[in-house]
Amino acid sequence: MARKKSLPANIRQKSNGSYEARKRVNGIDINLCGSNLEELIVAFEEAKRKAEAKTDVNAEMTLDEWYYKWFASFKEPYLKESSIQPMKGKYRRTIGKKLGKKKINEITNYDMQNALAELKKEGKANSSLKDAFGHVRECFESAKNSKLVEINPCFDLKVPWNVKSKNRRFLSVEEQNAFLLTAKYDREWYYPLFMVMFQTGLRIGEVGGLKWSDIDFDKKVIHVNRSLTSSYHEGVKVLKMTSTKTINSVRDIPFMGNVEEMLMLQKKQQDKIKKELGSRYRSEYDDLTDLVFTSSMGSPVTRYIAEKEINKVVNSYNLQEQHDAVRENRKPIIMDRVHPHAIRRTFCTRCFEADMNPKVVQKLMGHATYSTTIDIYTDVMKDKMDGELKNSPLIILINMG
Repeated sequence: MARKKSLPANIRQKSNGSYEARKRVNGIDINLCGSNLEELIVAFEEAKRKAEAKTDVNAEMTLDEWYYKWFASFKEPYLKESSIQPMKGKYRRTIGKKLGKKKINEITNYDMQNALAELKKEGKANSSLKDAFGHVRECFESAKNSKLVEINPCFDLKVPWNVKSKNRRFLSVEEQNAFLLTAKYDREWYYPLFMVMFQTGLRIGEVGGLKWSDIDFDKKVIHVNRSLTSSYHEGVKVLKMTSTKTINSVRDIPFMGNVEEMLMLQKKQQDKIKKELGSRYRSEYDDLTDLVFTSSMGSPVTRYIAEKEINKVVNSYNLQEQHDAVRENRKPIIMDRVHPHAIRRTFCTRCFEADMNPKVVQKLMGHATYSTTIDIYTDVMKDKMDGELKNSPLIILINMG
């Protein structure tokens, strides 16, 4: 039998004269047959409409499946591109690692509590756990609203970040001086970077994003306008400049201490290495040119590079301290690990130790809220008061009568 001409897409005429319509829509296979072409077309369009309207979400989905689907619809459209992969990464390395393969309708309050306890025991930072947990709680609330689960298992838990740590890491004056002295002789190239970090409180992304055009030697001020971010997209490392963390993070920081001297030293050693390396100096990275702080080969200073170099200083100091302790027949005073943020917190601490107004410190730090600054102030003042009371000759008389 002759084949009909001009049939709609995805419809064919079979050898017996009837018609067949086939298409996969939204993961659903549609396969309809009939002898009346007009009726088949109507039925086919209706079937496609229903398939397109049908979502593939259900209570049998795993947490991974639901989380990434929820994230794509409710989070991703409203985030900066540089924030998307880090947020997914925090989930994947924490809650997703423990519960991602479990069905959402089977995850209980106990499962969530146990997962948090295990992650904390493995050494996961409270900040990472808090961020990831917050997103998972939101995604479960969305699942509850969509009637995929009856309860949100993220409530009525004991969370580790609500247990205030005894100490927030910052360096004492002695530690700071020891660190910088070691850096001056063992990590000479990065010495100006460390000095500027200790005397400005810049976030590591802000330090990496500084350009020489941001340094005003006439007005003696650093203009903080952007941040350097490093993320991975489909396995490829991507470095780019983004806006600062908050609106308050766009700020001017005056030269304090010997910041100007350190910036001039950095310019001098950078110009020297550029001349020595010539075309091998890695300075061309799209928008990542004219950077103040780079590696000795010209690469941008990411958090990974900064943290690695900081810990080289700490390790070098500890090795020397252990050697000196043996020679002097005493117990070594080992310096704990130092993260880039600990240097930022150290700057904030020195400001409060110098009795600087908290509002001024908030402006220098670029904190979004005053409460963030006050939390640090409270810790510093408590330590200061404890130290003064401990060393005070005051005698307290108790009235026994």
